Amino acid sequence: MTNQVTALPNGVNVEALLGAREALTEMPEAAKFVWRAVNEWKSGTHAESRIEGFFGLGEEQRHVREFRFDSDHPQIFAAEDNGPTPVEYVLVGLAGCLTAGIASVAANRGIELRSVTATLEADMDLYGILGIDSDVRNGFNGITVNYTIDADASEEDIAAVVAQSQKRSAVFDVITNPTNVTVRVNQ
Repeated sequence: MTNQVTALPNGVNVEALLGAREALTEMPEAAKFVWRAVNEWKSGTHAESRIEGFFGLGEEQRHVREFRFDSDHPQIFAAEDNGPTPVEYVLVGLAGCLTAGIASVAANRGIELRSVTATLEADMDLYGILGIDSDVRNGFNGITVNYTIDADASEEDIAAVVAQSQKRSAVFDVITNPTNVTVRVNQ
């Protein structure tokens, strides 16, 4: 008896993704997901977030393990620098979502990726969050994503893969379109 291992293009199970797309088209309620994070203040500007459960496919789901993330501010802001800043996590989320999309779209199009590197930069004027100037926004003024991609495809094909990833990226959508956020205090 031999075990046969099938290599997945770019490590992506395209058949499973396309099967899920077809199944969810037939069961739209199963496509309604609720993602969750729990955040606990530690000290100063240091907090810890935990992610484990979420709702999807019509029932509660769990990751294979709990994930923990520290966030803080750098020492130059009189903090202890126990983790990346929350805005840096936004950049990580955007990079991760776009890059996952690139791997998936490329695999679906039969493009083999050898390497993909994203470098993100976001500019911010602290006058907003520090309350120095109320006309300055609190968040990023802009984000630039630069990709270096080595693949068995033309520049045009790679550009099309990146464009499709951007078009389907949930995090890109969250960042570039208004999202309703409700903040409540429970006592």
